[in-house]
Amino acid sequence: MTEAILVLEDGRVFHGESYGAVGETVGEIVFSTGMTGYQETLSDPSYRRQIVTMTAPHIGNTGVNDEDDESSAFWVAGYVVRDPARLSSNWRAKSTLDERLAAQGVVGISGVDTRALTRHLRERGAMRAGISSDSTDVETLLATVKAAPSMEGADLAGEVSTDETYVVPAIGKKKFTVAALDLGIKGMTPRRMSERGIEVHVLPSNATLEDVLAIKPDGVFMSNGPGDPATADSSVELLQQLLERKIPYFGICFGNQIFGRALGLGTYKLKYGHRGINQPVQDLTTGKVEITSHNHGFAVDAPIEGTFETSYGPGRVTHVGLNDQVVEGLALLEQPGFSVQYHPEAAAGPHDADYLFDRFAELMGGR
Repeated sequence: MTEAILVLEDGRVFHGESYGAVGETVGEIVFSTGMTGYQETLSDPSYRRQIVTMTAPHIGNTGVNDEDDESSAFWVAGYVVRDPARLSSNWRAKSTLDERLAAQGVVGISGVDTRALTRHLRERGAMRAGISSDSTDVETLLATVKAAPSMEGADLAGEVSTDETYVVPAIGKKKFTVAALDLGIKGMTPRRMSERGIEVHVLPSNATLEDVLAIKPDGVFMSNGPGDPATADSSVELLQQLLERKIPYFGICFGNQIFGRALGLGTYKLKYGHRGINQPVQDLTTGKVEITSHNHGFAVDAPIEGTFETSYGPGRVTHVGLNDQVVEGLALLEQPGFSVQYHPEAAAGPHDADYLFDRFAELMGGR
């Protein structure tokens, strides 16, 4: 095996072996706590320009297949695992994870003490890092890492969005038409809507108001995606124009942050973010606690108790993360619009929040 190194921007160094493609890569290093769902994680566009550390020690045991990708590519900048599976064991597997990572050009490292790395990131926060299996020169890689751009101020949605509009047809009788802005959308999201009789028109991230209205949508959706929501001025402006027309709105993840900004709220970077499929969230409307799938490094700054004023009437926080009280959902009270910070499409993850797609259909049906 080829020797590899992982160097963090604060100078911490981990040694291991090459996993996936041989080469060098830099990005923001984060950790994901999911024990399963590594293929969905790797193909989630929200991980653009991030090196993902898996906290579960044994990764790759079911290989990779042709059904579970959430997009057309593996978007991660790099991949860090402790104990990669030597063999794939699943009837759907088409190749090993190592082979797919290499084919996709994802530079990874294995044999790393991911527990120590995760504790370091929890204490110091997400930071830039680099992986190299080309060279073991720590100082040279550290200089490259420090020269890399930060995730704060990164405008990345356009890099992962579709170039052309496409349609995901409704399953069964068509009930509604939705315009979905692709800021890094996962494939399961329009599928969940189609299961409810919704025809989904997926538009590029730079779609205009005219593009959206041309579809004559019953509702508008904004997806998850990578980067800093503070850079998404055009999406915020578009959403404000749509809210003025009282078109029902549903947002997920990046779409939650854009909704918050459209309502006049701020956003901020979390110390190390939420990534995994086991995050507890409470629905303040019902009191129910859900175990949910997350992938975000930014959050909305809003008061958890009471209401807040917006240009579209009062709004309130509807969901809160129980680990750290981070805002996980927003809603308007006098017109149809809501969003959540997590991933109810559950790819991968639990289905506790599946009802949110029904809530969106109910909003459109109540127009």
